[in-house]
Amino acid sequence: MYNKVRSKYEGNITVFTQEEAMRKLKQREISEFRNTVYSYFDEHERSLPWRETSDPYYILVSEIMLQQTQVNRVIGKYREFIKAFPTVTALHIAPQSEALAVWSGLGYNRRALSLKKAAAMIVEKFEGSLPSTVEELSSLPGIGHPTAAAIAAYAYNEPVAYIETNIRTVYIHHFFTDAESVSDKEILPLVEQTIDRENPRRWYSALMDYGVMLKASNPNPGRRSTHHVKQSKFEGSDRQIRGAVLRILTINSGMSEKELIAEIDREEDRCIQILSQLEVEGFLIRKNGSISLK
Repeated sequence: MYNKVRSKYEGNITVFTQEEAMRKLKQREISEFRNTVYSYFDEHERSLPWRETSDPYYILVSEIMLQQTQVNRVIGKYREFIKAFPTVTALHIAPQSEALAVWSGLGYNRRALSLKKAAAMIVEKFEGSLPSTVEELSSLPGIGHPTAAAIAAYAYNEPVAYIETNIRTVYIHHFFTDAESVSDKEILPLVEQTIDRENPRRWYSALMDYGVMLKASNPNPGRRSTHHVKQSKFEGSDRQIRGAVLRILTINSGMSEKELIAEIDREEDRCIQILSQLEVEGFLIRKNGSISLK
């Protein structure tokens, strides 16, 4: 009904077909799976700055930064951001332009605005303390269920089930070896059954590192997920232009639209449209014919 797989890092573990994976796992099967993941983690744990703290605010910053962004790009910006805004109150009272300036270069700048708004909500509604429940965390700007669950697990050691790309990779690799179009609905029951409830923070760290290894050493199993989306090309994209606008205004605030478009050096109509979008989204302000970061 099932077969065994062996590899340098996997050890012995039961692998199920797509139909079999929907059933309740036996304790032996759960133990084998955990041992496989932890065996790799014990030897190959990554040293990451947000793993050196359980400060909920620092975990919040790291999780927002890690959305759609590779770890090696986040490490430096995380340290820079925490140094500039060491507490949630410091981020709350800082001008938005300062937060954007520190964030600049990381990409997806909407996350910086969301983080700034989240800081305001934490200070004003939660008296400066990051909430611990997934429901309350999900009420913060820019935080969906997966990010909220990750924060609860890493900051508060809560045994909540969630799925992100590396976790998805691990479960597809081990429990859906011959399946295509695997949905998160099929994966989530397995995540719930296999959580290390005594130390979910360590468990999820181990899953993340194991997933990174699997992506590097195998044809990415995550591509067999119904949720797999290939990231669009960055060069020449609107994302690139948006980032250029914010980077330029960080250095030279108060430029005219004509000067700014000349500096961007892209199609004028396209630049005008993007500037209008950024203004509506709350990144920019126009005053006396000049454009500045808000």
